[in-house]
Order: sequence, then structure tokens, then C-alpha cells
Amino acid sequence: MAKKTRKVSLINSLGMALAAIGKPFYFLLSRLTLAIIFVLYLVGHTTRIFLKLRWLKVSLFELKVISKLKKRFKKVHVPRPKLKPRLLFVLSFFVFIIFSFWFLVLRGLPSPRQLSSRQIEVSTKIYDRNGILLYKIYKDKNRTLVSLDQVPPHVRLATLAAEDAEFYTHPGFSVRGILRAISQNLSSGKLQGGSTITQQLVKNALLTPEKTLVRKVREVILSIQTELTFTKDQILEMYLNEVSYGGTAYGIEEASQEYFGKSVGDLTLPEAALLAGLPQSPTRYSPFGTTPDLAFERQREVLHLMRINKFITPEQEEGAVNERLTFVPNRKEIKAPHFVMYVRQILVDRYGEEMVEKGGLEVTTTLDLPIQELAEKVVKEEVDKLKNLHVGNGAAIVMNPQTGEILAMVGSKDYFDIAQDGNVNVTTSLRQPGSSIKIVNYAYALSHGFGPSSTLDDSPVAFAVPGQPLYSPKNYDGQFKGTIPLRIALAESRNIPAVKVLASYGVTKMIEQGQKMGISSWQDPSRYGLSLTLGGGEVKLIELARAYATIANFGTRPEITSISHIKDYKNEEVWLARNAFSEADAGGKNVVDPRVAYMLIDILKDNTARAGEFGLNSYLVIKNHPEVAVKTGTSNNLRDNLTAGFNQDYLVVTWVGNNDNSPMARVASGVTGASPIWNKIMSAILKDKPSIDWKVPGNLVKINCPGKSEWFLEEDQSKSKYCLPTPVPDREENKVKEKVPQIL
Repeated sequence: MAKKTRKVSLINSLGMALAAIGKPFYFLLSRLTLAIIFVLYLVGHTTRIFLKLRWLKVSLFELKVISKLKKRFKKVHVPRPKLKPRLLFVLSFFVFIIFSFWFLVLRGLPSPRQLSSRQIEVSTKIYDRNGILLYKIYKDKNRTLVSLDQVPPHVRLATLAAEDAEFYTHPGFSVRGILRAISQNLSSGKLQGGSTITQQLVKNALLTPEKTLVRKVREVILSIQTELTFTKDQILEMYLNEVSYGGTAYGIEEASQEYFGKSVGDLTLPEAALLAGLPQSPTRYSPFGTTPDLAFERQREVLHLMRINKFITPEQEEGAVNERLTFVPNRKEIKAPHFVMYVRQILVDRYGEEMVEKGGLEVTTTLDLPIQELAEKVVKEEVDKLKNLHVGNGAAIVMNPQTGEILAMVGSKDYFDIAQDGNVNVTTSLRQPGSSIKIVNYAYALSHGFGPSSTLDDSPVAFAVPGQPLYSPKNYDGQFKGTIPLRIALAESRNIPAVKVLASYGVTKMIEQGQKMGISSWQDPSRYGLSLTLGGGEVKLIELARAYATIANFGTRPEITSISHIKDYKNEEVWLARNAFSEADAGGKNVVDPRVAYMLIDILKDNTARAGEFGLNSYLVIKNHPEVAVKTGTSNNLRDNLTAGFNQDYLVVTWVGNNDNSPMARVASGVTGASPIWNKIMSAILKDKPSIDWKVPGNLVKINCPGKSEWFLEEDQSKSKYCLPTPVPDREENKVKEKVPQIL
């Protein structure tokens, strides 16, 4: 009985495979099978068993043919030939292939009729470091079923153009799509789709999200079976009700309500094109995400595809592209929204959209919610005070400089203010850092012959670079101070001395130093000139924070970390960070001499040294915490104003400006702008914490000089007797292959 059950199961699976191949090929394959059976019949007694089986699914015509053949061959004695080794091998191999195909692909294959049922899917949850829930991704599958006749033609056509223009002509899979996917797989080394709408429906509803060749074969077989079971319109209707459009919006009706506050029947062409573009990557293309511009790029792509496929006219495409869309307010229950979306994108990049949507991940992050809420409150309050100075936005990031853990991330003053691009995360956007980037310049200089007591010339200068306009840097206050020590030049943020220091060794060296410290945005040295040390090269605030964390960490670059560990909903460990969750290249590397890092810290915490520019009681002073080091920065065009400061446990970087890059009114560094935000956040964090001074590294000596003692590298003591200025670095060892500016 057991043998018979297994036999029936195998035959049913084989029958399913035959059906899966599709109607056009079924006729040929069934007749090829008949021919093979006839040959096997001639081979011997074993093959007669196959001919006697009544369960073989063949047509009535085939049964008549077999019957006639059996009668004819009963009259003819056919000798039973012996199986030759080669033939035996071929037959064995054929049986092996059939069995392997059944075992790997057909065994456990679900029925297409299960498409009407829904599997229970578990949401992904993101927590702060203390277990406080920040956000549930796809908390509920809000779905309102609609029939296909309720969906306007332009909505259907937009979906077909975006996902499967050949939908009404293919048998469930697209040969062109498969060939295109194979080409991409060979070039990228990754298994990618080429999936039709039918395949996507089957994959989402019946199969697992794993990316394997076996899963892909099962997907194709089920797609063909689905095409044999349902009409094209039924499949499209199921797809439109099944697919995810981001967040909790499943199905076209909920997507229409989620983004535009209207029923699917009222969607316009540009609205339909935007929604049709979302399923490919709901996180990346969400108009409520951190990069809303990508949503409109995808919309334009869908409209272009609609025109190419002659679904719309060129005039309709142009009109739709130029039409402005109005979204409904997106105020969901979410804490630390910019940070959550930042983490969500990391999860999607690491595990894929489907795993994040349906995998039930339990993600514990590095965020400290009380610090996050403090930073959000301060940023909003202070930016609102600056309206008269044409300051429309602000941002802040708080980190542990030793571990690189993100404790707070405020990407704008109001994430939900979509009209003002509030959902754009400024901490991960390119901005000009102003003089705050000077720490990279001086990190290299102090490592190559300069010292805090080196004398620099703060006087008018012009640089002539072949092929470029004459460059004459100016100080922020428009004044000149003549000969000053490097300590004063950096502490007071004097521009001209910084440019002269950079000119002494070349822009390329500063770029290399910045890359070592975590500035990954500087890729093409030819784009930058001497203004790089004044903020002429755009960076991300999160990169700038990493560069400052490198100094605070005595020259060891930490990894940027936002996730500590991940479990699934069964409480099984999925991923565990030992030290950090890497979102860039491997960290933990010493890139600055610890002694040089200490000298920079000593200068940046020297309130007396910066008093000539900022006074003794500026926003750069944290009460009862003299160990805090800090630096300001303002771009020359007044579009960006920053403050970055730290002690051994906390690093805070703040920014004010406008998302559209329009200039602010005159913002005085250390008086208004980013500095008050920085001061209030840092003061609140350190209020009840003790002041712990920095430990002096070995091989760093202090020499008593008239008026002030100064630090020197141990190997430079002989050059620095009686506190004479350290020599200018040897230009021979710092020659670079670039156009060297001439001082006029």
C-alpha cells in the first residue's frame, strides 16, 4: 500500500511537471513520451509495466494508438535484447535526472489555487538600545480588495509598463526577461529576476523570498500552472491586490489612500505612474523616504516606458511629468524617523526588501531615545528662532566617539514637513563643512613637521594656479593678525594661515588624510583646490562626525555603528555585532598618530586660545567641562554653518542652513547658528557627568616657553630648543603630481 502511495505521488508530480511546461509544448512532449515508451516496450518486460499503467495522463487518441500497437506486437515475437552498458547508463542517468528534478523542484510544490489564501507575515521591529520600540515595519497588511474593473485603464497600463509589458502575450514567464536576467547575473555575479507579474504574484504569495536557482525554477513552473488555472485578468487583479507599495500599504487601493488620500478609481496618470514605480523597491522609491527625488525619477521612468509601449502619447507623458503631485500627510507612529529610515535602508541593502517586510526581524539599535528626543527638541526650537536670518532647517548627530555608535540622528527640524523636504536626512546629505574640516589639514601638518608653536603668517595673499582664476582667501572677520602660532590660527579658525599650510604640501595629501579619517565623498582630487581646507569640498555630516571621532579616539578611526544585534521573531540570533555594525569600510584602524590627535584635542579645548575670536564666554564653552574640544565652520557663501565638539564619551555635530542651498543672513560663528544647538545638546548630556581630562600619550613632551608651555613630539625636541618655531616641512618629500600654486 505504501509503495502504491509513493508511486501515485511520483506520477502526480510528473503529471504536474508536464502541465507546468505549458500548453504549446505539452502536445509535443506527450508524443515524445509516447515514443520513448514504445522503445522501452521493445527493450523488455520491464517496459510493459509502464504501458499497462492506467494513470498515465495521455489523450484518448494516444490510448487508441497504444492499443493498436499492443495488438500488432502481440502477433510478432520480438526477442528480448540484453541491455548494453551504455544504454543502461543513459537510462539510469535519465531516471536520476527525473528523480532529482522531482526531489529538488516538484516535491512540496504548492498548488496555484492557494493564491486565494494568505500566509501570516510578521512585522520587523526596530528598537533603541534600551528596548524602546521605535517603529514597526509593515505592522499590518492594510488591504482593500478591488476588482479589475474598478481599476482605471491608465493605472493598469502604468503597472504593466513598469513591471511586465508582455504580460498579455507570455505563458507565465518571459524569455526576453530571462535572457536579460541571465546576462545581468553573469555580469554582476548575483541571482536576479526577470520576473513577470505572474512570477511576482507566485513568489509573494506561495514561495519563500530566498534567491536560489531551485526557487526560481519552482517559480517558473508555478507561474505556468497559474496561467493554466486563471485568466490573465484574474492574475492581474490578484497582483494589484497583493503587491506591497511600501509601509503598511498592500494592494493598489490602500496605496492610493496611503499616498494620495483617494480611491484608486480617482487616480490621475502621474499619480498612477508614481505608484506603479514603487513595488520595485518601496523603501528606495518612497516619496516619504529620505531620498524623495528617487521617487520622481522612477515616476518619469514609468511614464517613459508607457510612451515607448504606446500606452500613452508623448503629449500625455510631458503633461504628466510636469504635473505637481500633492501627498497626504504621512504622520505614522514613529520615533526617531530619520534614524529609523537610515537603519531600514541598511537592513534592505543587507537582507533585501522581502526579508525586511515579512521576516519578523527584531532589530536592536545603538540609538539612545532620551538623547534623540532632546536633540529633536533643541534643533526645532533653535531653528525657529533663526527665521529672521533666513535659516530654514537644522540637523544634529550624536555619537560615541570610541565605538562609533550613533546615539541620536536628527536629519531635519521636522521629518513630517514634506513640503519643505523635512524627510530629507541632512546628516547623510552632502554639505560644505566650512572651517570644521580644518582638522584634516592640521592633522596632516602636525604629522609632517609642524607643531602647535609653529609660526604662521596671517596676511593678505593671492595664489596663481595655471588654468585657474587667481585665488585670494579671506578671513571670516576680514582682518589680518600677522605672525601667529599654529595653535592660535586653528583655535581662532583663521583661513589664510590654513590655506598657506595646505599650499606647503598639496591638496592631494589632505584628500588622502581625509579618506583615512573617514571622508569617503572625496574621490576625484582634480575637483578640489586650496579652498578644500575652508570647506570647498562637500562631505556628509556623518563622515565629518567620523573624522572628529578619529581624533577623539586618539587617531583610531571607529566604524559608524547603528545596529547592535538582530534576532528573528522566534528569538533566534540572526546577526550579532562584536564591536560595530559596519556601514562603510572596516574600521578600528589607527590613521593618525595618537600624539598628533592629542595636540589637536589640546588646541580645540583651549578656550583662551580661541578667545580672541569668540570671547571667553561663547557657546563653545560647556560649563564644568573644560575637557570638551570644539570647532566651528561656516561656508564662504553662508549656505552651511556647523559646530563639531566632543569629549571622550560623546561627540555632537550640528548644522543649520536651507535644503535648497539658499544663503543665510550673516551667521556669526560661536554666537548664533549651529553653536547654540550644539551647546544645549552637549550641556544637557554632560550635566550630571564628571569632567575627565584627556590622558597624554607617550613620547609627547611639554616644553616651557615664554608665556605658555607647548607640546612637541619627542623626536622634535632637538629642533625646538628654547621654543623656536619648528621648521617648515621639507618640500622634497612632499612633492605631488599636481599644479603647484604660486604665492603672489
